[in-house]
This record gives sequence, structure tokens and C-alpha cells, in this order.
Amino acid sequence: MKSTTNISRYLRESKHSETLLVNQLSINRSENNQPVFKFGFGQSPFPVPVEISQALAQAAHRKEYMSVQGHLPLREAISTFHKKQEGKNWHSDNIIIGAGSKILLFCVMAAFEKAEVLVPAPSWVSYEPQAKLAGHKVSWLDTSFTDKWKISAEQLDNFCNDRENPEIPLILILNYPSNPTGQTYQSQQLAELADVMRKHNIIVIADEIYSLLSYEKLAGNQQSSIADYYPEGCIVSSGLSKWCGAGGWRLGFMHIPAELEGLLNTVIGVASETYSCAPSPIQVAATKAYQKSDLADNFVTKQIKLLNEISQYCTEKLSQVGLKVHSAQGGFYLFPDFSNFKDKLAKRGISTSEQLTTALMNDVGVALLPGSAFGMNEKSLTTRLAFVDFDGEQINDSTNRAHQYDKVESGIEQLCIWLTAL
Repeated sequence: MKSTTNISRYLRESKHSETLLVNQLSINRSENNQPVFKFGFGQSPFPVPVEISQALAQAAHRKEYMSVQGHLPLREAISTFHKKQEGKNWHSDNIIIGAGSKILLFCVMAAFEKAEVLVPAPSWVSYEPQAKLAGHKVSWLDTSFTDKWKISAEQLDNFCNDRENPEIPLILILNYPSNPTGQTYQSQQLAELADVMRKHNIIVIADEIYSLLSYEKLAGNQQSSIADYYPEGCIVSSGLSKWCGAGGWRLGFMHIPAELEGLLNTVIGVASETYSCAPSPIQVAATKAYQKSDLADNFVTKQIKLLNEISQYCTEKLSQVGLKVHSAQGGFYLFPDFSNFKDKLAKRGISTSEQLTTALMNDVGVALLPGSAFGMNEKSLTTRLAFVDFDGEQINDSTNRAHQYDKVESGIEQLCIWLTAL
């Protein structure tokens, strides 16, 4: 049917999220009874704790609109929770609740009429599209395998010194532990970055959605935060999706320091004109989750022990066949670099990360995401591997631990066999 209007030339250039797309491709393969190892979609495999799910059921009758900023008891619980868990000194008045941290990230972008958004490459797939939707210039800072995919203070300082329009606000998005690399920043690195941020009046969004899944906790240490060194210019973003296994609940929050004068009120204004408020039953149940710090301690410790074990297994097996890969320091991602196989892959007609992931999906059903989806050059033979294709419901069953991640082992074996046969 011919369109009655000619709108295509007025539409924004956009694309679907690569992570959601690979999830659909994996589902399609499963529905066609084809083997698939779902390493492409980074969703927590662990169940929401029973008493938190019960709290949601009990709150199902709550149908009222809550304040745009969020349910006060929830904001107070978040403040207390993160004080105990991570030593954060937050006041509930500086916290805003959203329908997932993703929409709050966009609300911050949209709060600025003009800004430049700076992201390390690789970074999560939605940072750049959100910044562009808000009408902002996006710049990238390249990282390397040698530097464990992290930016340096010197690199950031050089970028700021060379900016054409330094009067325009600069927003740096720093995600750690990182999606897609699984790497995190150490205290000294953050302290050095903070000095540069303060020198150039950078606004930093610290995406700490994986902070409670930092493997440093296994040694009794807290995940370091840029907010510890640069509190006046640091917005911290987090939520329930990773540590509580509640991604589909869409509950996130941001702490916006009072020193960023006027920003919180502007973000609240943007939120009021977009999502209005996070769903009331979810906010009530989330209040229960954040009030149960002892539950979080036990539940999270079990998660990171298992995730660290799987990370070490994957890293060892992949390294044995020649892949360049760093073991994860938190979360559930690895970022393998296939550059050692460049010549062999070229003989198969594979010279980009997208061609590489397509071949792996078609040949052996291993679903990975291309590095190009995360801001890497298309010729960079990098991929993201989310090692969460296992049944997290068994987290409390220590007797069945030996077979808890058989599917992950099988997928890694197929990947190694494929590489060896090149």
C-alpha cells in the first residue's frame, strides 16, 4: 500500500538495541529447535528473592500515582542501604526514582539544551543513541586490551585540553564494573581521574548498576566509586536489575548531588513529561528489597562466588586456544579479542566483528555481540560474551553446583572447537 504521507525524510536515524536484537535471534533459533548458546543478552539469571516477590504481590493493589521524584520511604531505604553496603553518604532529597536507570540516563541527557557527551570505547550500547536523541554531540575515548579497556587520567586531560568549545558542559559516562568488558577501576585510577574532572568541571555519570556484583567483595573490599573522590560533580546511577535479578521490574534510581545546582529539578521536570513515575507496586516492593540489607549480603555473596567461578573457567578455556581475554572483575561479561586469529578469519571472509558474530551464530549457535555495537571500530575483532546462560534458580542448591553451568561450558567448548578448526 502506498503511503499517503511522505514522512521518512523527517524521521530520526535510529536503530534497535543490539542486545535486544540478539536476544530475539537466540529465541528464534531455539523455537526452530536449533542449538543456541545465549551469550549475547546480559540478563541476570538469578531469581528475585521470594520475600521481595511476595512484597510485590502484596502491593498489587497500589494503583495511585506516586511523586515524580519517587516514594519517600524507598528513597530513604536506598540511602540507608548504600550507606551500609558501599559507604555512600546520600540524602534521600537528592535521589530520584525511575522506571529503570535507562530512562533516568536519558532524562539527564534531555535536561541539557546543549552538551557534549563523552564515552569510552567500548561502552554500553545505549549511551550514544540516547545522547544523540537528546541532540548532543558524542565523542569517544579509545581504550585497548593492554589497558584492560579503561581510560586514563592523562587521556582524559588531553581530550579536555583539545576541546573546541570548552564552555559547553561535558558529560562523561563511566560504567564500572563495565558492560561490556567486566573490568572495573581501582581507587588510585579513580582518584587520578577525579583530579582531571575537577580541573575541567566535568559532569560524570557513574553508572554503577553492577557495583554490588564486584568480585572485590570476595576479599572483603568495597567497590571504589568516583563519587568517593569527586562527589560534587558525580551523578550515580543504579537500580534493582542486576543485584536483585529484577531487570524486568524496571526500577532504577539516581543520586544527583546538590552542588549540580538546578539539575535535579530539571530532571524531575523531564521525568514528569515522560514516564510520570515508576509503577507504585514496584516502588513498594523495592522499598522492601532495599530495607533487607542482610538479605542482600547473603544473596549477592552467593551470586558473585558463582559468577567469579564461571568467569575464571571461561577465561582459562578461551586463553588456552589463543583468545586474548581478561577475567571479569565484576558483573557477568567478558570482552574477548580475536585479533590473534585475524589472518585465519580473513581466509573465511571475516574482517569485522559483525561478520565474526554472524559466523559464530550460524556455524555453532554461539550468540555473541560484536564490538562495533559498543563503539569499537568495525574492524576491531572484539565481542561481548555474557556468561549467564544457566539456571540461576539453583543458586541456593549447593548439592547441584557441579552441573549448575553446564550450558556455559558447552558453549565455550563449541567456541573453542570452532576457533581451533579455522
